[in-house]
Amino acid sequence: MTQRLRVGIIGAGGIASDAHIPNYLKCGDKVELIAIADVVKEKALQVAQKFHIPHAFSNYEKMLQEMELDAVSICTPNKFHAPAAVAALEAGCHVLCEKPPAMTASEAERMARIAKQTGKILTYGFHYRHSPQVEALKRFIDANELGEIYSARAQALRRRGIPGWGVFTNKELQGGGALIDVGVHMLDTALYLMGYPEPAIVLGSTYQKIGTRKGVGLFGEWDWKNFSVEDLAQGMIRFKNGATLLLEAAFAANIEQHEMMQVSLMGDQGGADVFPLKIYQEKYETLIDITPSYLPKQGYHEVEIARFVDSCLTGTPPLSTPKQGTILQHIIEAFYQSAETGEAVKISLNEY
Repeated sequence: MTQRLRVGIIGAGGIASDAHIPNYLKCGDKVELIAIADVVKEKALQVAQKFHIPHAFSNYEKMLQEMELDAVSICTPNKFHAPAAVAALEAGCHVLCEKPPAMTASEAERMARIAKQTGKILTYGFHYRHSPQVEALKRFIDANELGEIYSARAQALRRRGIPGWGVFTNKELQGGGALIDVGVHMLDTALYLMGYPEPAIVLGSTYQKIGTRKGVGLFGEWDWKNFSVEDLAQGMIRFKNGATLLLEAAFAANIEQHEMMQVSLMGDQGGADVFPLKIYQEKYETLIDITPSYLPKQGYHEVEIARFVDSCLTGTPPLSTPKQGTILQHIIEAFYQSAETGEAVKISLNEY
């Protein structure tokens, strides 16, 4: 591989044009954007023209066949993550796949297996990991300032934040709603800070109470007549090490705040809230709260893309790994299964 990463984009929607492409361009001479593919050729051409990308395709298989690429970003609806990732890996490309990893745990396992077989990097777009708050807290955790983390809570809640664009409310294309779209961000953040423990049991419930009727849309007017996903998900994960995680995700819920993205941790030596960062401890017979007076300003996506590029060029492992992606996908799948059956679901991870 040359020291200039030749990148292709699969999917020309908002996450590609707003996050991936602009931040690849910020990498300067390290990156050359070669091509973009989208099933709507006009959209691919429009984005290609806007960002001066020389080639546009309506078929990513053709792009992978005709272009000499080192890496791709997958920015499609969830249904197409796995097939696009597998095709790119088998074509010899490193892959940055937007969250969630896939639609099912078996798909995520296949993606991980192909990445291992090809020796290519496969990582996922969990950009909150790259926030200064998470990075700072991870240093405290690694220094054992929180001790054994035995309880956590992850919340991704919106008052009326149903997306009024894209296919986010289409279960066939996305696999679900609030949980698989925004809940995965805080779920991954919590799991990452907990050391990605192996899950044992998941008990979850989902609700569709607001999305199927017309209402105030803070993210634009949504297609309430064809709303086929959950607008609220709540549940608990118990891990094999005895720790527990409470999870809440909502596109629309009757709460005070317009949006809440939060991870809270409790350890035997300290606890923390992440957004904004605050650490709680008992030291020298005193209960203390620790808040940083300064954290660097950094764009989460900008850091994510820069690190992916460096991983591809240097061979350093990515922050988000295929194994973690399979664990997270197993949890999501078990959560939806539990919500459907009304029973707790046991998780058994497979080797790949």
